[in-house]
Amino acid sequence: MSWSSFYHTASRVFHEYPSWSKSVVVCTIISGGGLVAYNDARSAYSDCGDQIPKKKVVVLGTGWAGTSFVKTMKDPSYDIHVVSPRNYFAFTPLLPSVTCGTVEARSVVEPIRNISRKSGLNVQFSEAECYKIDPKNNKVYCRAGQDKKLDGIEEFSIDYDYLIIAMGGRSNTFNTPGVQENAYFLKEIEDALRIRQKVINLFERASLPSISVEEKKKLLSFVVVGGGPTGVEFAAELHDFVHEDLCKLYPSLINHVKITLLEAGDHILNMFDKRITEFAEKKFNRNGIDVKLGSMVVKVGEKDISAKERGSGQVVTMPHGMVVWSTGIGVRPEILDFMKQLGQINRRALVTDEWLRVEGCDNIYALGDCATINQRRVMEDIAVIFNKADKNNSGMLDLKEFKNVVGDIIERYPQVDIYLKKNQMKDMATLLKKSQESSLTVDIEYFKDALSKVDSQMKNLPATAQVAAQQGAYLADCFNRMELCEKYPEGPLRFRGIGRHRFRAFRYKHFGQFAPLGGEQTAAQLPGDWVSIGQSSQWLWYSVYASKLVSWRTRALVISDWGRRFIFGRDSSQI
Repeated sequence: MSWSSFYHTASRVFHEYPSWSKSVVVCTIISGGGLVAYNDARSAYSDCGDQIPKKKVVVLGTGWAGTSFVKTMKDPSYDIHVVSPRNYFAFTPLLPSVTCGTVEARSVVEPIRNISRKSGLNVQFSEAECYKIDPKNNKVYCRAGQDKKLDGIEEFSIDYDYLIIAMGGRSNTFNTPGVQENAYFLKEIEDALRIRQKVINLFERASLPSISVEEKKKLLSFVVVGGGPTGVEFAAELHDFVHEDLCKLYPSLINHVKITLLEAGDHILNMFDKRITEFAEKKFNRNGIDVKLGSMVVKVGEKDISAKERGSGQVVTMPHGMVVWSTGIGVRPEILDFMKQLGQINRRALVTDEWLRVEGCDNIYALGDCATINQRRVMEDIAVIFNKADKNNSGMLDLKEFKNVVGDIIERYPQVDIYLKKNQMKDMATLLKKSQESSLTVDIEYFKDALSKVDSQMKNLPATAQVAAQQGAYLADCFNRMELCEKYPEGPLRFRGIGRHRFRAFRYKHFGQFAPLGGEQTAAQLPGDWVSIGQSSQWLWYSVYASKLVSWRTRALVISDWGRRFIFGRDSSQI
């Protein structure tokens, strides 16, 4: 064999069997020639490998979803480019604590470059805002340099193979007049710092000798709109700040402070257990926090706020020194423009399938507050499910046949599992028996009747950090195993008749929720209908939140802030 022939043979071997390159040694009796051929062949393979292009993944946002995706990615075959107007990740559940100095702002943020560096992957970051998505050309258009002190605004575009939209949402004003101009929001670190500075400014102004008593009461009237977890926690933090710290610094002003919580619904914390809701309302009333239920805000002025009482229909106007608006999540303008491109009008967020892929786009995914999952309904596929279970095509379904597909039905339609648990049914067989007690077999009409109420259990996932983080980790895991199915990560649908899921659809696992109520008391609602209220739950809240912080640096800082607050109290400076 000539040297040239051996070279080409060796090159082909290492191209076709790259895993051998680390374990196979080519031997030859020709002095030196064989070794040279081996080295050349390996070099040729390496050069070829370097030319294999990596898939480019663009991630929009550094919130819970985007950061969780970057942290969980392990496959080095992707180039990841993160784009966000903030170069950090913020632990948003502690924002109410930042507003009152319980925790410092820098303690709850971690630079995204630190997070990406620890991942060990090729992650590039650009501090910019995406203002347009072009799905036809696989481009995103970005704008940087919003600071007027900097020279000009830089605009650029980025190509992508896969796009991950994790831009979150904005505070929903429901088009209420004056909210945007006169209210404070609590979505970002900057919002928390502005609220903190405003609170201190109001106390300083009210302490001036030229201010009348009536004006002091107006200045120190704080109104919180929204009885969800954020609004309730901020009201509790503000109450503790006033009565534990500011009362020592402004003793003459404490009697003029009034905190009002406006909620349009029947109860605050309506997503919690009824026991927690009742306890929270009673505790706030004891603490002097005025909870007004059934009050829908119709206007926010510079110095007053108007709300319509549902019971009487009257519009009540009250003065305020500051209004904090916390009433839910709205769609960002750039996301709204993208939804119009896709024809997703009249939707509250980007619609995705159960694998978090935006409907109508094969390579675009949406996570977190900016997206909502369009779960498939059981009744849409009822005939297909029945035919799959009816192996002998008898038109009747016995329990043995049905049990063969129970697992697939529950996996494909999570609302079935929720319905069974809610109605204390052990399995689907119990559901079928209840639909026809006199027989162990059912026809398709009885089958439809048994499952007719299942779809009513479907609910949209809450806009929480817990949901966003799980979605980011789930999607990263799919990308880490993308080679299992190059075109569609979920694979074909079993009930479509062509195989089984390669990747299981996203399923949210609820690990519980907390509601700090002030005075070192927290309400905890954990899986299994376990409810705890009191100081023991507060310590559980401390431990869980400390464990969920993104780095050991932030854990150390937050824990030290908590310790500082216990010893020295909250910081009341304007910085």
